[in-house]
Amino acid sequence: MAGVYDNNAEKYAQKRPRYPKEWFSMLASLTPEHKVAWDAGTGTGQAAISVAEHYDQVIATDVSAPQLEHGAKHPKVRYVHTPISMSEDEFVAMLGGENSIDLIISATAVHWFDLPFFYSVANRVLKKPHGIIAVWTYIYDMRGLEKSMKMVHDAVLPYSDPGNYHAFERYKKLPFPFESVGYGSEGSPIELDMEIEMSLDEFVESLKTGSPFLKAKEQGVELFSDEILEEMKREWGDNTGRRKLYYIAYMLVGKPKSD
Repeated sequence: MAGVYDNNAEKYAQKRPRYPKEWFSMLASLTPEHKVAWDAGTGTGQAAISVAEHYDQVIATDVSAPQLEHGAKHPKVRYVHTPISMSEDEFVAMLGGENSIDLIISATAVHWFDLPFFYSVANRVLKKPHGIIAVWTYIYDMRGLEKSMKMVHDAVLPYSDPGNYHAFERYKKLPFPFESVGYGSEGSPIELDMEIEMSLDEFVESLKTGSPFLKAKEQGVELFSDEILEEMKREWGDNTGRRKLYYIAYMLVGKPKSD
């Protein structure tokens, strides 16, 4: 999926919502040390700069070089391009070696990964026994816009890649071979509200940065129909104003399993 996002990196950086700061405070409270964090699949760094408020250094990696070029600047964040040709040993060395990482996060990205490869690297680089890994996603769950978002969901399905499967399933079927620390476990992610404030136009533009919309656009198809927009306006209410929106996010947090 890197190619789709490559061509839309600037819009992605501008339109994607930010994650609540409270999430990062919670995750930081779970690690006894706060030296190095790894943001895997960082995109344009929305999560990386928040992690950097709690850790001395953040290594933010992505397969998409154009995305990294639009990464949010922060003195503690180091962006690294990681092409899919990198070997596991090369990846581990780049991150600092075995037992070097206090916290790993993957924000709305892990469903695109080669999971056996990623989890093998994660288990090698996480500090034992207290290193923490957290993955999360948010999809077309939106309180107050249920009908229009169901229409959006139905529209994007024909243009969804296999990687979207775990996201659409709300990470309930995502393999997660780590020991639970009380914030979700394999098959049972925790649900979190993600509050944002947007105008209707801003919200529509943020949706259009999703991979199915980008894939359809490349094929000359506009998924956001007049019918969807009219229903969204109806549910929205005052379509000229900004309002608070509540995505539902799904998160899994764990630590390496004991041998």
